[in-house]
Amino acid sequence: MSAAATAGRVGRFYTSARRHPWVLGKVADWKIPLGPYTPAQIAVAVGGGFLLVKTISWWSMLGPIPIAAWLLAIWAVRRPKIRGRAPMQAALGWGLLIWQPQGGRIGGRAARDRAPHSLLGGFTIEDTPSPALAATPSRPAQRHTSRAPYPSPSARRRTEPAAPAVPVGPVSGVQQLLALAEQGGGVQ
Repeated sequence: MSAAATAGRVGRFYTSARRHPWVLGKVADWKIPLGPYTPAQIAVAVGGGFLLVKTISWWSMLGPIPIAAWLLAIWAVRRPKIRGRAPMQAALGWGLLIWQPQGGRIGGRAARDRAPHSLLGGFTIEDTPSPALAATPSRPAQRHTSRAPYPSPSARRRTEPAAPAVPVGPVSGVQQLLALAEQGGGVQ
C-alpha cells in the first residue's frame, strides 16, 4: 500500500440513536408487529384502550367504528409535529411558558414592579398682580416656619374677601388709543 492510498481512507462511526428516532418495541432485528411505536403512540394506545374498556356500554351498539377510530388515532400520532416540535416537547414548552412570572425574569429572578406610593404636593393660585403694583419692587419672600409642611384642606381655604380691584390706566399704545376713542377725543 502506498502512503497516498492510506491517507485517503476515512472512517465514520454512527450510533443507532442518531440514525433512528427514539422508539419502543425494536430489539436487534426483531420488532413488534406494526411497530416500532413512538411514546405518543403508546400513550394514545393505553389511554384510548382504557377509555374504550370503561365506556363499552356507551359505544357497543356502534360496532367496530370506535375501535377503528382508536387504531386510526394511534396511527395518526406516529410522527406528529407542532410547529416542528414533538408533542411532548411542545407540551413542556407551553407548560414552562404558563409557569413563567408575568413580568419575566431579570438575572434568573422574577421581575416585579415596585410598590406604589403617593406623591404629595400642593400649589396656590393667586390673582395676577396689577400693573401699578408690578412697578413697585416687591419685598423678598418670607418663609413661614410655623406652618406644617402639608396643611389640611380646610386650612388652605381663605375666608377673607379679595381686595377690590384698583382701576388701571391703559398700558399699551393700542389701549391708549381705545381709551382716547371712548372719551370722544379720537380721530374723526
